[in-house]
Amino acid sequence: MSPKTFSFPTKTRFGAGTLAELPDSLASLGIRRPLVVTDSGLAKTDAFRRLTTTLGDSGRGREWFVFDGVHPNPIEDDVRIPAALFREHGCDGVIAIGGGSPLDAGKAARLLAKHPTFPLAKFYDQPVDWSGLAPLIAIPTTAGTGSEVGRSSVITLDATRRKAVLFHPELLAKLVILDPELTTGLPPKLTAATGADALTHCIESFTCPDFHPMCDGIALEGIRLVVEALPRAFRDGSDLDARGRMLVAAAMGAVAFQKDLGAVHSLAHPLSTLCGMHHGLANALCLDAVMNFNARRKPGLYRRVGIACGLDIVRCTNGEADCQTVGFVSQFLADLGLNSKLREHGVRSDQLDELASLAWEDPCHRTNAIPVTQADLRDLYQECW
Repeated sequence: MSPKTFSFPTKTRFGAGTLAELPDSLASLGIRRPLVVTDSGLAKTDAFRRLTTTLGDSGRGREWFVFDGVHPNPIEDDVRIPAALFREHGCDGVIAIGGGSPLDAGKAARLLAKHPTFPLAKFYDQPVDWSGLAPLIAIPTTAGTGSEVGRSSVITLDATRRKAVLFHPELLAKLVILDPELTTGLPPKLTAATGADALTHCIESFTCPDFHPMCDGIALEGIRLVVEALPRAFRDGSDLDARGRMLVAAAMGAVAFQKDLGAVHSLAHPLSTLCGMHHGLANALCLDAVMNFNARRKPGLYRRVGIACGLDIVRCTNGEADCQTVGFVSQFLADLGLNSKLREHGVRSDQLDELASLAWEDPCHRTNAIPVTQADLRDLYQECW
């Protein structure tokens, strides 16, 4: 067995009302002039108003600035522009608030704030000094990507028009605030889609063939939390217990997928870049097909996933366990309104070949539970379409 590194370093504050601790947290990190990175939709919400009130009421002579232009699937300008604002205003820290897109953009903006003459692509393939990035406080307002605890940032590059993953431990936040009060305004459809993202992270990371038992345990508990809490959060957005459990489950999914992911994500990423589809929705619409594909080729793969879902399958054969688990996940997503087809979301049949080509170039499928070919990915798109 080859040597492995296990690391879970992010400091996290969890609980309703923990946003109120932000001024003290800024002071402890030595941040006096933070740049807030978010998107235009979040900037109009009660969650953002709570943030501005908290910053405005700090009473410590602190100045803060805002970039609220992050796209739903972040592009290079979402990194360049806040980095320029950071330097222009002499900022000394970043507060990234919102879903995965603002969190990813806020992480990466610190790179160009330190290296303003570098193109973003340089950080993907050339030696660069990553040390000494400005401190980041990450505040998620959705329970899906878990980007707040991740050491990666997904940005669509100008040159390729494809998503690319920046990965380095220096991207980690210094502090994560998981305050369920900030997620109560999330509409049911987004609650479902982001929750499906967290579920997919947990399922794919657990079934990834790499060796990482710590991530396996976290993934299984994340699945249990999603199955228990997501329907409640979907039905009643004000349920703080359910919202809190989903925030934790999303963070656990992101911790788990440092192990790696699988073919669902390779299918989902091009659906976002080429078709503009929400990432969580894309995962949800592809999950059933990939689970069936994997289960047919590796019986028993989803037994422990099913047990985490609460199914009584201990005495079932491997095939029966897989069948019940895949069926449960499929119905679980259907009950959340996530059982539609790609064609119902504007994906055209003449795009499937290009999507399959892009999915093949995406690295996530390399750690799928079962090896896949480009033709397999094309067939999976057809099934989802």
